[in-house]
Amino acid sequence: MSGRLSLLAPDGVAEVTEGTDLAALLLGALDALGEPLADGDVVVVTSKVVSKAEGRTRPGDREAALAEELSAPGARVVARRGPTTIARTRHGLTMAAAGIDASNVALGTVVLLPLDPDASARALRRRLHDLTGLRLGVVVTDTAGRAWREGQTDIAVGAAGLLVAEDFAGRVDAHGNELAVTAPAVADEIAGAVELAQGKLGGRPFGVVRGRADLVLGVDDDGPGAQALVRPEGGDLFGYGAREAVVRALLGDPGDRAPFGAPAAPEELAEAVRRVTARAGTAVGDGLAVVVPLEQEGAVAALAFAHGWEVESRLRVEPDVEVRLRPATP
Repeated sequence: MSGRLSLLAPDGVAEVTEGTDLAALLLGALDALGEPLADGDVVVVTSKVVSKAEGRTRPGDREAALAEELSAPGARVVARRGPTTIARTRHGLTMAAAGIDASNVALGTVVLLPLDPDASARALRRRLHDLTGLRLGVVVTDTAGRAWREGQTDIAVGAAGLLVAEDFAGRVDAHGNELAVTAPAVADEIAGAVELAQGKLGGRPFGVVRGRADLVLGVDDDGPGAQALVRPEGGDLFGYGAREAVVRALLGDPGDRAPFGAPAAPEELAEAVRRVTARAGTAVGDGLAVVVPLEQEGAVAALAFAHGWEVESRLRVEPDVEVRLRPATP
């Protein structure tokens, strides 16, 4: 690494349709500029042209396409606010409208995300290697919003031949401080950097990053893919939007447990119950018992659900009710 990074997003790329050879299209655009690929380059391509080449366009509007995407295994609504739906996709990505896009496409048509962006990246990497013999990394990008931040930026939804995140844990900085959990998501950083060169309306679906060959893996090593950057269901602190979390906890549907994560410690649940009901819980084996007014029983059940626990039994203790709770099992 020299501390120097160069970005290139070639102009003059023809419209992509189903079956387009993306590797040949990119190499032709680079040849026209006199800028051939070099060993260790990272090739970046928007998911939109990948989807077009793979036939992932649909007639109709986003709402109809969203219903199709939400029916896929693993997909679900995270939050809804008016016309906006934030969804977790079949890939585990959390995006507005499940990543469905109606821009830069024929009127009356929408583009869905690739079925398997990592597989798309691997296929493009193999094709580029066949044509050039070079060791390259590939990143497939899409635009996403960020929690707590206005605006959007591109992220890596697919990757091949690339170290997608660096691990600095255990290293020491210039002041002698040991780093604990620092892990830059370099695939996302590459995606965002290339977006600056591509522009939203520039018609530049490809990009090339030069200067980080240290991140590019061997020809026979595709790496973990961008899927490695997706937190598993329940591993995120924000599995539902604020309103949706309240409703889901009150409904207590067992199918909704995963986004709330693993069971909380008994002390954490006991403190939540105390804050809401002003009643202290009592440890009973590996469970918790709390005596509350009858009208607060539902609140206790919802609190238990939200903390990964469940109601084991209830017993009337006039005029109250004793609710016994235990950690939920998968």
